[in-house]
Amino acid sequence: MVITSRSNPTVREFAKLGDKKYRKETGKYLVEGTKPVREGITAGCRIDKVVCTGDNAALFDGAVVVSDEVFSYISSEKTPQGVIASVQIPQNPISRPSERCLLLDRLQDPGNIGTIIRTANAAGYREIYMINCADPYSPKAVRASMSGIFFAEIMQGAEEEILDVLDGVPLICADMDGEDIFEFSPPEKFCLCIGNEGCGISSAIGKRASHTISIPMAKTCESLNAGVSAGIAMYVLKYLKK
Repeated sequence: MVITSRSNPTVREFAKLGDKKYRKETGKYLVEGTKPVREGITAGCRIDKVVCTGDNAALFDGAVVVSDEVFSYISSEKTPQGVIASVQIPQNPISRPSERCLLLDRLQDPGNIGTIIRTANAAGYREIYMINCADPYSPKAVRASMSGIFFAEIMQGAEEEILDVLDGVPLICADMDGEDIFEFSPPEKFCLCIGNEGCGISSAIGKRASHTISIPMAKTCESLNAGVSAGIAMYVLKYLKK
């Protein structure tokens, strides 16, 4: 059976999962596209439902099939691929890091957050702490993470709570006035802190910082995008510095 009505319960649920409040209420988020959904299944994510158009019905057992018009209604893509899944959001308790990790402080661009998660997965930073950031499970952030969201251990909480579990872990803050990252030798275990796109690191985190580092730039460049800065810092600190 092909669902053609927007009032269908499954269609309504998928449409509402574009809203942060509803994602929080249900504990689910959306993954869109044939490849990402397959990668989520392979990664062991808890897939709730798969919705697809008729052309893709044979790709996923038990998928809910909808018309192209209905799929366009629930999709956030400009050119939908015809496959979308609802996935359970992992409930990760805030705990001490087991290795090098990241702290994202008040980042508001979901594209930056997704890019950082994607790069963190590639560079081997599994544990990611977030303080008052945009939702990492929003469609834009999930899309930008390029499946990195499936492998990240994301822990979201209040500033004081997260700083408590990071007590004793050296905090390395990215800051325009910090030490040249290419001259800096990091400790074996650390937490790399990336601040808000406009305001940088909070004063509370800055006071706790063990080190501040900066990326050298040409005088014609005022600043780097938060996602780009985080990516450079992750790789330099982990692979270029022993």
